[in-house]
Amino acid sequence: MFQKVLIAEDVDSINIALNQILKELGITHIDHVKYCDDALLRVKKALADNEPYDLFISDLSFETDFREVQIKTGDEAIARIKAIQPNIQVIVYSIEDKKFRIKSLFENNHINAYIHKGRRSIDQLKTAIQQVFTTTDIYISPELEYIFKDKKTREIDEVDILLIKQLSKGISQDEIETQFKAQGITPNSRSAIEKRISKLKDYFKASNSIHLIAIAKDLGII
Repeated sequence: MFQKVLIAEDVDSINIALNQILKELGITHIDHVKYCDDALLRVKKALADNEPYDLFISDLSFETDFREVQIKTGDEAIARIKAIQPNIQVIVYSIEDKKFRIKSLFENNHINAYIHKGRRSIDQLKTAIQQVFTTTDIYISPELEYIFKDKKTREIDEVDILLIKQLSKGISQDEIETQFKAQGITPNSRSAIEKRISKLKDYFKASNSIHLIAIAKDLGII
């Protein structure tokens, strides 16, 4: 079983529950942080001391308070930690249920498991920890398995996401064309951008750009 675990969670009651689960599984070295910045610092120190963490369990959303932080979400914390310790195992434990965000965590951040906080999440978390330790298979809460079968989460590329994000900020198509050309994104002509937006509207059955942005937000694409 895992020997050393780091938990990033800012709710005390959840930290207590997670601590109990890990101890029941025979894990004794458990560290807790409430800020993503601290999670990255802990991982860096553990690596420097040649005593790395085996497992990182993290929420995705953290409440803001008086402290100014550089890393605001669990997604970013995972990416930063994976960059310096690629082999660390990662389990996300979150209430987030947006399809694209969850799928991105597996595909881009290479997490090992995703547990959706709910009535049966404690049992799911135990199962996930044991599976992640003994196999290379990913684990996702059963109620979210449909995400990998959903066509809408499979056929959207990074340029589509960037385009929708720019539209959501009120950036004009002319400005998007300029940005795409500056970033070397092709095709980047005004007509190509218009065609891509039209394709996205058809794909999501959106009546206009505002409707498209709303759908994208609901799916967790932006």
